[in-house]
Amino acid sequence: MTRQHPIAALSLGLILGFAPLAGLALPAQAGPAQEQGRVPLPRVLKMLAEQYKGKQLNTTMGESGGRAVYLVQWQLPDGRIKVFTVDAQTGQVMG
Repeated sequence: MTRQHPIAALSLGLILGFAPLAGLALPAQAGPAQEQGRVPLPRVLKMLAEQYKGKQLNTTMGESGGRAVYLVQWQLPDGRIKVFTVDAQTGQVMG
């Protein structure tokens, strides 16, 4: 079970200049995310884990350039924290 910190996620989104849209983690099964044309969050996290060593710390939804995005806070093995902006409809890492 993943701990969710809505205040931290909201703060992260505001610090980065994104408008928060919704809650934190989406369910793994088909549901609202797929109905809205979004790539399921578990698939996004799996893709990130395959490309980057480390672990997910926090995830929230936001908006960038008028598009829905996942903001994924990731801790690298050396302890550095990286925030990935992932397009929620395509799954492409934007930044």
